Amino acid sequence: MQPYQGNKRLEWIDAARGFAIFGIFMVNIGAFSAPYFLYGGAEDAWTAKIDQYSLIFIDIFFQASFYTLFSILFGFGIQIQKDSLDKKDISPYGFFGRRLGVLIVFGIIHAFAIWSGDILLTYGTMGFLLLFFLYSGEKVLMGWAIGLLGASTIALTGLQYAARNFIDISYTAEINQAFQSYRSSDFSVILSQNFQDWQLSNGIFSFFLFPFIFLPLFLFGMYLARKRWFHEPLVHKGILKKVWLISLIVFIVFKIGPYTFGNPLWFSLVQDNIGGTASAVFYLTSITLLWEKNTAQKVLGVLKPIGKMALSNYLLQSIISFWLFYGVGLGLYGEIRPIHQIGLVIVIFCLQIIGSIIWLRYFRFGPVEWVWRSITYKKLQPMKR
Repeated sequence: MQPYQGNKRLEWIDAARGFAIFGIFMVNIGAFSAPYFLYGGAEDAWTAKIDQYSLIFIDIFFQASFYTLFSILFGFGIQIQKDSLDKKDISPYGFFGRRLGVLIVFGIIHAFAIWSGDILLTYGTMGFLLLFFLYSGEKVLMGWAIGLLGASTIALTGLQYAARNFIDISYTAEINQAFQSYRSSDFSVILSQNFQDWQLSNGIFSFFLFPFIFLPLFLFGMYLARKRWFHEPLVHKGILKKVWLISLIVFIVFKIGPYTFGNPLWFSLVQDNIGGTASAVFYLTSITLLWEKNTAQKVLGVLKPIGKMALSNYLLQSIISFWLFYGVGLGLYGEIRPIHQIGLVIVIFCLQIIGSIIWLRYFRFGPVEWVWRSITYKKLQPMKR
């Protein structure tokens, strides 16, 4: 069994994956640097107009747009790997079992030793549910994706609307505790607070909801890979343009539209699940269509190295943020305003681009990707070029 060869990669998909890493960091830094993302109260804490506009900008163009994009690409990649295994007459279940198992181990380390907002543990566990659909038809994939995402969004939004007078509450005590804990120089205090935050954001109860959030996105990614629209964009340019236009309209209606009636908290699931998915498809389709233009390809091409080392760069962002914001590092927790967070993300991401370009000149994979691939293929992979 041989890995998928680098010269067969879809470069625009790597660029889209790199763009997703940028967008994920733009949202994550707000959760890493202050307690307001998890406990609310950001609008009261950051009252300057430039900060208020920054929060709206992040909410519209980044929040729920990039974990959805990354999730779609996760399912897309699973389908590509499964097609490769089928050609070699190899059962995919053992392969993906090892691959997802390693991802779960990475997620456990990341979630409990670095950051409560980890996504890898969720991807690994929900990925096992995806294995039930490896040989399902396209209509089954799309039917389950729409059914799970649509039904859960409607049902939960109805419950939130019914409880709308009770869900917008203040967590003053929890916010104060988070400030005290994350500014501490005691590593055990930080980890204890991190575990408490993980229980709230990604705890056991959340794993009953994740199949209705992440599995549909994985299935949708598999569906897109089956259709091969993004494999051969010039052949399917007409379809991609229609997908681009429809996703843009839904993006505008459900991501920007809520601000026309106060952007109420009870509507957030519709904004995130429907609007976020539409914006993810819009970004993916935009990058794919722009790739045929030489100037755009040169600009977007800088995202490829990040996309090829997506897992390593995602974890590196968490390590950098841990050092920047917590008391065992620079202790900037609660000190960085939203407008400055945007600038900080841009600077760090540009440094990651440079670092990834240099790394890939000498090595075939990112360091974490190398470990992941070696265990998956049960053989040490060649690292140096």
